[in-house]
Amino acid sequence: MANPIQFINQTRSEIAKISWPTRREVLLTTVMVFIMAALTALFFALVDLLIRSGLQGLLSIFG
Repeated sequence: MANPIQFINQTRSEIAKISWPTRREVLLTTVMVFIMAALTALFFALVDLLIRSGLQGLLSIFG
């Protein structure tokens, strides 16, 4: 069991080693996530529309 003061000092030294992203990097990655989420939503909406219209066409033929 480590001394609490040693633990705090070790924690601070480990935090100092972290390479934090810049504001620009955070902004760019956030924008990219939103763009990719929108593209993915659009893709699955189109796939859903195609499958739904295909199934409705099949059901109208055989139904």
